[in-house]
Amino acid sequence: MLDFFRIYLLGGMLVHKLVWELMKRSTPHSDTVPPSEKSIAKQLIKIAKFGALLFFLIQALLLPAIFPILDDPKLIRIIGLSIYSAGLVIAIVGRIQLGVNWANIEDFQVIRGQQLVQSGIYRFIRHPIYTGDLLLVLGLELALNSWLVLLVIPLFLYVNQQAKAEEAALSTVFPDYAGYKQHTKMFIPMVY
Repeated sequence: MLDFFRIYLLGGMLVHKLVWELMKRSTPHSDTVPPSEKSIAKQLIKIAKFGALLFFLIQALLLPAIFPILDDPKLIRIIGLSIYSAGLVIAIVGRIQLGVNWANIEDFQVIRGQQLVQSGIYRFIRHPIYTGDLLLVLGLELALNSWLVLLVIPLFLYVNQQAKAEEAALSTVFPDYAGYKQHTKMFIPMVY
């Protein structure tokens, strides 16, 4: 039998994916990299993203606790659901506010006509989608009472590296990016 929290986790992941797919379709340049220019690394990242989503869906729906953290997970579930919910909201708000200025993580690029978004949630953090997605995974694994929560560490290291590469590209196109970096943090307001 599915618990409320598992249905909630599944619903959040589906809403997240739906928002991305709808916004990708409404973005005229959402896939500006011609198929011939897509490297094997980019294809592997896409496959990894799909595999992770599929695993999280199966884990949330069907699997018992994988490597359980606690024998009585009530408190950790509440904490996990709170973190998951915050991550979901942050990621979706960031995606909506970025609008047509968004590109896939594996295709990071500066798009023709792109604008530097510095308002809304981007006034406080430069990468709210990454922040939200990391919190989403962290909260999901805590809500599922799983030591797989530790996978957030290598995921953060990858996302941090990707964010820095994106910022280097954005700095070459937007002269005011250096100023933007001085008054906002990458992932956590007033911290990092």
